[in-house]
Amino acid sequence: MLGAPILARQRADAPQTIAYGSEALQRLDLWTPQGAQKAPLVMFVHGGGWKRGSKDNAVSRALPAHLLAQGYAFAAIDYRLVPDASVEQQAADVAAALAALLARSDSLGIDRGRVVLMGHSAGAHLVALVGTDEQYLRAAGLSFADIDGVIPNDGAAYDVPVQMAQAGRFMARTYTQAFGTEVVRQRALSPTLNAAAPNAPAFLLLHVQRPDGIAQADALAEALRRAGTRVEIGSFPGEGLRGHAEINRKLGEPDYPATALVDAWLAKVFAN
Repeated sequence: MLGAPILARQRADAPQTIAYGSEALQRLDLWTPQGAQKAPLVMFVHGGGWKRGSKDNAVSRALPAHLLAQGYAFAAIDYRLVPDASVEQQAADVAAALAALLARSDSLGIDRGRVVLMGHSAGAHLVALVGTDEQYLRAAGLSFADIDGVIPNDGAAYDVPVQMAQAGRFMARTYTQAFGTEVVRQRALSPTLNAAAPNAPAFLLLHVQRPDGIAQADALAEALRRAGTRVEIGSFPGEGLRGHAEINRKLGEPDYPATALVDAWLAKVFAN
């Protein structure tokens, strides 16, 4: 619903909440620098195993203000969750949220020609999927030409069949609930297996020291490079679920190592 109205405009230091569809979870929050007319946009997709999480509790507290200080607009979206929605519908929600923002870019103070998608965990998978399989953008009236880059932050299910084959009992149920048991569908939802050209123009893959996350990021990077897509990898300290959460929670803090890399990458991408 590209014509969905702004639900509420809060005070200048708080986000606007915008509906991009008719369902309760089809909402996003948008921060824009005061007085901005053409601010580059970073749109964030939360994690939560495709079945939980929200824009209200899964975004780094530091990141919105950090990006605003650099003159960027920042959006954090909610999307429909498994099992009430499919992963395909979640990717469609990512594209629809972006389309809703770009459709009113002039009134929102966004530069629709400078856009980066960012996501953590399951959100990293979703932005990587939207950045490698253009069908989701096309269904929303967009294309890869409408995004300049993608930052998947410590995802792991970029090759879904490989991830599921290696999953321990703790995550096996989550993956099966999200991706089912049909290998054809699992492959269709795998960014690594969709990374033949064309893709979004540039990727920055972030990860901590989780073996599956490292292997999956490396394989996605290799597939992207084979397709001629620009890709960089940022590897940072942190192990297990604690490290996985920390790279999301601390991103945007000036002394956190990943912040400087993201800053430099965004500056380069938005300058092109």
